[in-house]
Amino acid sequence: MAEIIRMPKLSDTMTEGVVASWLKKVGEEVENGEILAEIETDKATMEFESFFDGFLLHIGVEQGGAALVDSLLCILGEKDEDIRELLKEAEASAPASPAPSPAPSPAPAPVSAPLAAVAPPPVASSSKGRPKASPLARKLAEDRGINISQIPGSGDAGRVVKRDVEAFQGGGMVATPGVERFTEVGISQMRKTIALRLADSKFSAPHFYLTVSIDMDAAMDARKSINDAGEVKVSFNDMVVKAAALALKKNPAVNSSWLEDRIRYNEHVHVGVAVSVEDGLLVPVVRHADGKRLSQIGAEVRDYAGKAREKKLQPSDWEGSTFTISNLGMFGIDEFTAIINSPDACILAIGGINAVPVVREGAVVPGHVMKVTLSCDHRVVDGASGAGFLQDFRAFLENPVLMFAQGY
Repeated sequence: MAEIIRMPKLSDTMTEGVVASWLKKVGEEVENGEILAEIETDKATMEFESFFDGFLLHIGVEQGGAALVDSLLCILGEKDEDIRELLKEAEASAPASPAPSPAPSPAPAPVSAPLAAVAPPPVASSSKGRPKASPLARKLAEDRGINISQIPGSGDAGRVVKRDVEAFQGGGMVATPGVERFTEVGISQMRKTIALRLADSKFSAPHFYLTVSIDMDAAMDARKSINDAGEVKVSFNDMVVKAAALALKKNPAVNSSWLEDRIRYNEHVHVGVAVSVEDGLLVPVVRHADGKRLSQIGAEVRDYAGKAREKKLQPSDWEGSTFTISNLGMFGIDEFTAIINSPDACILAIGGINAVPVVREGAVVPGHVMKVTLSCDHRVVDGASGAGFLQDFRAFLENPVLMFAQGY
């Protein structure tokens, strides 16, 4: 009996998929467990295995084409089996078609468009028939041997001014030829989903923002001591993730999720770490981050970042965050605000560490400060709750020894 294979839902946010490639052709035999196709989701390109033995009798989505989840992907069955009735059944049960999703178009050749020559405006004259011009313009025209009556004026009432003489090229004002260029590309599944989810978060969740400055001198000294010891290497991002995880454990109101008809206060701490990739942004999750050493957190984040850039992350790698961190400090950003990664109630935006004057014991001395901004969903988190989290987060970074209970 032939089997209808439908477009699978390979991530929690996937609504449609793109067939990146078919590994089998119509008429070829397929075994249970063999890879049928590679499917691009909103977050990664994933291999799709067959769960049946048989022959590939029909392909419903050509390579490069997009289809909604649960749409007809292909049909497997016995060799030369009649599948006409099955195709009718599949068409009848197909989900509503989305708007066509064009494949990324190649960059068009640059378009050059010379600007049309601009006709010079009439030269303004005084009541005595003498062209209106500033004394400086007259002197400059005389020095250059130019008849000032030929120069169009751009000043008040058509008066010739210095810039008109300098721009004059003998036969009148001539516009410099110009070229308009642009490149258009199709929207990837990832970028499309990012746009939808962030727009939904920004316009449905009432955001408010809390910013604090953190004295990073102690954190810098601790990191240097750890790295100089040579046993493990830690980054400032590892320390940020650990400090946030411990602060979340003390502030469960921030470690929460908005679920439309209820609020979930999570007892576990799963920190999503935003990673930039070619098509946008992925947020792999460091699970139970409060119970992990700095070296463990660093190793996981590096592994996730590599997988993300190679499009090898699996749904289990990015699902289930209870809080998100977005760090742009390494790009020289002083501070910024981030859009909440729903259904999380908060996201923490990390700026760079800057050398600035600070006041210690009444004296101004050199110091290092990092600014962070917490974006909060006001449906879930109040100002006092967010402020309490930031106080604890700052305390861990300004006294990093408090983070080393499990070692580093």
